[in-house]
Order: sequence, then structure tokens, then C-alpha cells
Amino acid sequence: MAKFFINRPIFAIVIAILIVILGIISAVNLPIAQYPQISPPSVRVGANYTGANASVVDETVAQAIEEQVNGTQGMDYMSSSSNDTGAYSLSVTFNLGTDGDMDSVKVQNNVSAANASLPSDVQTAGVTTRKASNDMAYMVTLYSPNETYDAKFLKNYADIYLIDKIKRISGVGDVQPFGSDYSMRIWLNPDKLSELGLTVSDVSNAIKEQNVQAPVGSIGQLPAPKTQEKQFTGKVKGRLTSVDDFSNIIVKSGSNGAFVRLKDVARIETGNKSNSTESKVDGHVGVGFGIQLTNDANAMETVQNVQEIIKNASKTFPPDMKYKEMMDNTLYIQQSITEVVKTFFEALLLVVIIIYSCKVPGRRSFRCWPCRYH
Repeated sequence: MAKFFINRPIFAIVIAILIVILGIISAVNLPIAQYPQISPPSVRVGANYTGANASVVDETVAQAIEEQVNGTQGMDYMSSSSNDTGAYSLSVTFNLGTDGDMDSVKVQNNVSAANASLPSDVQTAGVTTRKASNDMAYMVTLYSPNETYDAKFLKNYADIYLIDKIKRISGVGDVQPFGSDYSMRIWLNPDKLSELGLTVSDVSNAIKEQNVQAPVGSIGQLPAPKTQEKQFTGKVKGRLTSVDDFSNIIVKSGSNGAFVRLKDVARIETGNKSNSTESKVDGHVGVGFGIQLTNDANAMETVQNVQEIIKNASKTFPPDMKYKEMMDNTLYIQQSITEVVKTFFEALLLVVIIIYSCKVPGRRSFRCWPCRYH
């Protein structure tokens, strides 16, 4: 067989060119990842029970969700975690070869069946279901070199201008922020609550009742009678947005017409929703977020699209705000591809040298090792 191709170099070259063309087409169209697709599809379920510890979350949230999710068709195993911040996370792993999209739909349907058994606070916050792997593919941080902006501003800026765009990229399973949301913090004074005969539930219920965006209808009916010329849609201030708005919430009314407002029993201020996470970049306050890919994502293409969005967004960053890449798993893939291309050209050069160094029809030259037998 070797003699056949050596004596027909043009035929061998044509076959080699066809193989190269097919290889290039495959390299462009096939997904590229650090490891082959041997990891089974996984679906993540997340919920948050504000103010609850790990034990309460396990008893009220974990058991209700896992009872419904357990036994999902095609499921291999599942694992969950709860912490003292009220966060709950469930990872459901399916058998290799199943459709990740259908797996996510099955889990979502089962989680929906558990909603009625969940606490009202968890239902209000919502239970999320995403098709995402557990490994971080890319991590970036926002920071202020001169400490112009604090962590609250950086996290809020990332939520508005970056994270929403990144989540829309094909192949991104989830974006995990390492920072706290911007929120209204209410610090209750237990002595004043006891003096006025109030409980934490009374304050919580008052906030829920008065911090509501409710419809108020319209004045006038359509089709309008001849005596009616216009119709007006009513608008009222619903959701509270400032410290003063929350300060004036009425917690209790007395028989003499006096009101106990929230500012009388608490200190209200804006701040972080949780202080459990703190990030720093080169000694400066920063906020990081990691990118988790779906199991069938093209790692190279997805991370490049994420980098492109962040690069374009950095052109409109406020003064004294920068970003820094902390981790990029595709660097290993890029180096591997470079080595493959290098090896390919070295092999191609060796093949050309061997072909034209051997005996060819109509010309006699020295005999190389592959053709010593003739």
C-alpha cells in the first residue's frame, strides 16, 4: 500500500488535500470544549427563603421540592445544599444521552407542582430552574481603582448593563454573581417594639400591605354615553422607592387617632441585601460574576461572545470603573488548538519531504526508509 501511494504522488496529494478540507470543515462546525461531551446533562433549581436558617430551609423548601423532583424520568441522581442566608440550590443530574432541554422542562413541571407547598415568601421570590453545568468557564470582576464606587453600585451596574445581556448569549446556562443586590434595609428596635406591643410579623405585614402596586381602574365607561366626553385612567403611587416612603408606613393606629409609623420603631437605610459576600481586586472593592455554560455549549464561541459584550460595554463605563478577567478555561483550549495546528503543519511538511525524496516514475533518486524494499 505504501508503494502504491509513493509511486503516485499526485494521487496521494489530492487525497491529502481532501482530508485537509474535510478536517477544516469539521473544525469550524463542531463544538469546541476542554473535554469531550461525556458529562451528563444537569439542571439547577434555586430558591431563597429570606430570614430562614439552613434547618428551616431544609424542612420547608428542600423537602417540598425534592419530593416532587425525585423520580423524574431519566434522572440519575440529585444533590442539594442549604445555607443560613436562606438560599437553596438543587442540582439534578440526568443519564448520559438524554435531551437537556426536555430534562429542564420535566424538572420545571415537577417544581411547579411543589409551589403550593412552599412558604409564601419563597413563592413571592420565585423558584428558578436552569439548564447549566456546575463548572465555571469564565469569571470577570468589576472594580474601582480609586474607590469611587462601592460594591452596591458595582453590583447594580452589572445587573443592569452586563448580566442581562450575557444571559441572552447562546450556550450560557447561568451567571453567578459574587455580590449582594441593592435593597432597602430596615433595622428594628426591639425595645420600642416591646413598648408599643408590636411584633416583627406586624411590621412585615404592614410593609407587604402598603408596598403594593395595585390597579385602580378608570373613570368613565366605554362605550361612553352621549353626556360623557372623556375617560381617565387612574394612577396611584404603589411601590415604595425611597427611605422617606418606607419611613412613613403606618404600622399601628391607636384609638385616639395616633399612628405608629415605621420610622418610630426602626432605622431605614439603603444598603446590601446581604453582607455574606465580599470581593476585592488588587486590594480594591470589586464585584465578580462567573459564567456557567450548558452541557452542549461551544465553550470557545460562548466565552468569546461574553468577552465581546464586556469589551463593548467597557467603552461606556463610568470614570474610574474597570474590569479584569479572573479565570478563563478556554485559554487551555486555545493552546491545545495551537499545538494541534503546529503538529499538523509539521506532519504535512514531513509527508511532502518523504514523497519527493522517494523514487518517482521517470526519475531515479535515493531510497528512503518506506521504499527500501523496491
